[in-house]
Order: sequence, then C-alpha cells, then structure tokens
Amino acid sequence: MKVEKGKSMIDFLESIDRMKYFTKLSPDIKDNDNSINMMLKVHSYTELNLTISSLLKASINIMKDDFKKNEIEVMLLLEMALQLLPTDEMELLDQIFGTISEIRKTSNED
Repeated sequence: MKVEKGKSMIDFLESIDRMKYFTKLSPDIKDNDNSINMMLKVHSYTELNLTISSLLKASINIMKDDFKKNEIEVMLLLEMALQLLPTDEMELLDQIFGTISEIRKTSNED
C-alpha cells in the first residue's frame, strides 16, 4: 500500500513538472542556504532606480504611520530594495568618474 501511494505521489509530481508550473523561482546554486532566485524584468537603469525609490518611499510612509504594526512589511520592502541596488554598476561608475577626473586634471594642466 505504501509503495502504491509513493508511486502515485511521484507520478503526480512528475506530471506537475511536465506542465511547467513553478517557473517564477529557481534554486540559487551558488549558495547552500536553500535560497531561491526570482527574475525581475526592468527596461532600464532608470526604471530600476524608480522601483528602488518607490520601495524606499513606501517603507518611509509605512514607518510614519505605525511602524510596530507593519514592521515585517517594512523589513521586506527594505530587503527587496537592498537586493535591487546595482552594486557592480556603481563600482563601474566610480571607475569611469575617476578616469574622467584624471582626464580633466591633465587637460587643465596643459
């Protein structure tokens, strides 16, 4: 009896897998902490910046009203905003800014 239930459960799960459900989230193979990844599609860095800004503004507004009542929601919004920050791109902008500053210095010395 247990074998039949186990087999039918496996068949059921395999049929669900074939239907291509559960496609929004994918396991994070780099970390061993059972975390999952989700793709967020934006059209530009400007849109990404506006999204992060909206998350931060919503968090601030919630904290103004009743932070204790909405503590978890604020924490989730802030965590999401933190994950959306384009850290690598900011490092690239710092490098570009440094290079441009050097070019300006040398052109002003001439």
